[in-house]
Amino acid sequence: MGKLVLGLSAYYHDSAAVLVRDGTPIAAAQEERFTRKRHDPAFPAEAVRYCLAEGGVTLRDVDAVAYYEDPELKFGRVLTSFAGSAPFSLEAFTRVLPEWMSWKRDTVGEVRRSLAALGSAEVPEINVRRHHESHAASAFLPSPYESAAVLCIDGVGEWATTTLWHGRGSELRQVAEIRYPHSLGMLYSAFTYFCGFKVDSGEYKLMGLAPYGVPRYADVIRQHLIDVKDDGSFRLNMRNFEFLRGRVMTGRGFERLFGGPRREPESPLTEREFDLAASVQLVTEEVVTRLARTARELTGETNLCLAGGVALNCVANGKVVRERLFDSVWVQPAAGDAGGALGAALIVAAESGAPRAHLAEGGDGMSSALLGPAFDDEEIARFLDDLGVPYTRLAEDAIAKHVAEELATGKIVGWFQGRMEFGPRALGARSIIGDPRDVDMQSTMNLKIKFRESFRPFAPSVLAEDVEEYFDLAQESPYMLIVAPVADRQRREVSESATATGLDRLKVHRSTIPAVTHVDHSARVQTVTARSNPAYHRLLTSFKQITGCPVLVNTSFNVRGEPIVATPHDAYQCFMRTNIDLLAMGNFLLHKADQPAWREQGDWRDEIALD
Repeated sequence: MGKLVLGLSAYYHDSAAVLVRDGTPIAAAQEERFTRKRHDPAFPAEAVRYCLAEGGVTLRDVDAVAYYEDPELKFGRVLTSFAGSAPFSLEAFTRVLPEWMSWKRDTVGEVRRSLAALGSAEVPEINVRRHHESHAASAFLPSPYESAAVLCIDGVGEWATTTLWHGRGSELRQVAEIRYPHSLGMLYSAFTYFCGFKVDSGEYKLMGLAPYGVPRYADVIRQHLIDVKDDGSFRLNMRNFEFLRGRVMTGRGFERLFGGPRREPESPLTEREFDLAASVQLVTEEVVTRLARTARELTGETNLCLAGGVALNCVANGKVVRERLFDSVWVQPAAGDAGGALGAALIVAAESGAPRAHLAEGGDGMSSALLGPAFDDEEIARFLDDLGVPYTRLAEDAIAKHVAEELATGKIVGWFQGRMEFGPRALGARSIIGDPRDVDMQSTMNLKIKFRESFRPFAPSVLAEDVEEYFDLAQESPYMLIVAPVADRQRREVSESATATGLDRLKVHRSTIPAVTHVDHSARVQTVTARSNPAYHRLLTSFKQITGCPVLVNTSFNVRGEPIVATPHDAYQCFMRTNIDLLAMGNFLLHKADQPAWREQGDWRDEIALD
């Protein structure tokens, strides 16, 4: 059977479970996909059940459990931080201390008790790893490189906020570290909060907002908020931040620097928010690029691996790629805390002698991030028949051709195929797709499908063999974590008014694929191969054969505020509650016009048995 390690992350956000066999991930999922609670921080009981079932094992068969961070070290940091900011932190301290004293300090015991509650088997040894060590392992060990520089940047783990590592073979050596409260992730989250978005989930909104503004506040940030050295090391000016003292990120310091109070959530966006986003994005790119350059100098490596929440900033990743500091850059698709569960399990496996088997086969060890649950045609048919709704069953090639034909007429399709993705991005398994040539597709998807802000850009999926025809990208980007410019040959001459500012710039069509071209001519690219995702590759190929365009709009199969769909049940519900025109689940095709009237009242989740 091979050595089995169960990796866990829990109790902050994006709890997850991963099962690794002989150093190879065979199952991984975030708890939110099962509980339907976005960024669910609870113990990942459902994700553990899934991983064990997918592996065909029970807890009794697991050799070790790996936890992604050290609770004792984290508790020490919490105490030290509150003590250092007393008496201002008293209210926050009294709020969080009972939780730490009641169970958080004994997180390992809580994990053991939660695992025991899942079955009668004795719980295996729980191996505690450090937070950034888990990030580094998740970045390097499944990467396609025998050796590489590894850069991890996030908000904070126990103490570390930025770490540099050197990976060789199956070993990682830490080279440098920046410690809390000096954190690039916390700087970005502070601006997320100040611009009226939710911390730990709204950062990607800030990144998408940045191209609408100009970085007029960049010098203010450099002079008053963060002191950055040539090597990328930095310190925050804590007098202008509030996160050490209470439950808010910013206060009077930001108000004084940026001309007034924070934007109220859901209130209209103004030029100030556009420019704040552009400014902090520029500074973030500068810091990440300097850190990457230092990583190259200190390790001598020509390949770079990235993880940590800041590694989800695909614009900064794209800047590193275009600087050509490295021959190749690989980003862990679950770069945030969910990926910590993977890294922790991989460390334990590597220490027991597990090989990095994928290196001999070529490519990375992530199975294209398709590590979640799948539903075969029999399960899907049973669900649809129990529901009593009309559908058509087609062969694999026929469904790709039919969906491509419908896409070419402007239809929007829910695409539910194979195993669910691990990480925050939909990669062609749980996706909503559309025609990128359609000038109205972005606004239609945002407002009528996703029910979200109109400024949010959409990402393109492109056949890997055609990527350089459409984008200035000289390497693969299988996980949609690198932003690249749209190729000059695809751009259109535009007569954008000199007075066009903010969201007015949305109305300008800048390329032959306007639905995925952001206002700065950029796109968050996903390259697709037949090996990485055969079904999605067939669809892209069919669409190219019909239209001549090898690109599709790809956004996650969910609506605002909900996790990506996991089951046929979730997919059908989202299909019927939005303006998606067709649903392709496995080899089954459902047309909205053929569906019975939707029940407007009540939640029907419990009415249908999925087993």
